[in-house]
Parts: sequence; C-alpha cells; structure tokens
Amino acid sequence: MARWRPDARERLQQAALELFAEQGFAATTVPAITARAGLTTRTFFRHFADKREVLFADEAEIPAFAAKLMAEAPTGEPLTMIVAGLRMVAETHFEGRKDALRQRRAIVASDPGLRERDQHKRATLAQVARDGFRAHGLDPLRAGLLAETAVTLMYVSVTEWLDTDDDRRLCDIIDAALATLRAEVAG
Repeated sequence: MARWRPDARERLQQAALELFAEQGFAATTVPAITARAGLTTRTFFRHFADKREVLFADEAEIPAFAAKLMAEAPTGEPLTMIVAGLRMVAETHFEGRKDALRQRRAIVASDPGLRERDQHKRATLAQVARDGFRAHGLDPLRAGLLAETAVTLMYVSVTEWLDTDDDRRLCDIIDAALATLRAEVAG
C-alpha cells in the first residue's frame, strides 16, 4: 500500500474552497486547510505560496494561453481573432466548471485583497491582448481599444453565464454579447 496519494494538490484545493465557503477567506488558516485535507502544512507550501494561491494558482496559465492564441492567430479581422480566442478560452477553461467558478467568484467577491488580485489578472490579460494586437501590426490606440474590449466582453459574458441557470453555453453568450456590442456601436 502506498504511503501517499498523488492527489495532494487537489485535496488541498478542495479543503480550502470548502473552508473559504464555510467560514470565509480571512478566517481560514493554512493549518485548518491541511487538517481538513489530512495533509501537513509542509505539503501545502510545496504546492502553494499562501492561501490566496489556492484561488489564483492557475493565474499565469491563462495569460500564457492568451499570448499563445494571439501569436498563433492569423493576421486578419481583429474581431474575428477576438471571437475565436474567447471561444477557445471558454471551451478549454470554463465549460463544465460552472459550479466551481461560481464558488470561486463568491469567495473572491468576499475579500478586498482577492478582488484586487482579480483586477490585476484582468489588467494582465488586457496587456497580453494589447501586445498581441501590436504584434499583428495594429497601432497602439486600436490595439488598446480592442484588447480592453476583448477582456470586457469575456468578463461580461462570464458574469452573465454564471448568473443564469439556463443551459446556454458560454460561447453562445459571448456571441450574443458581441452582437449586442456591434448593434450598440452601429446604432
């Protein structure tokens, strides 16, 4: 019989999310998380720098994924690039995780430091998109406008998706949000 199970990271994340939901982020300690997971604090710190990292551990992954999408996108109509990128992110990072993302959103909303960290993530995504559009030859004003629009479109779409209990896919909401934006700009 093995002395350890290879799922320590997932157990720590699950225990932390349960405790954050039960008693709040600020009141939850690393020792409480490790006790719930049946692991040691040393194991916790092997996987996470601090308890915030449980929520933001994949933070570098999304901007890196976005940068890769921007670099690999064929130069062309920027809105087509945006929609293709957002659809890819929706399919690979959001679909099938609605309940977990709702729980994470509630935890982040409950703490000013976590909200600030989430805003930083949003700004980082906008910068990655801006740099990507610049690499595709767009001027700084257009690149900035499109980057901020792409990030806003994603955040608004995700919010709508998480706030509803229907069976719409996030990609469908992104398409609807873009259609609404186009109608408003044209109107």
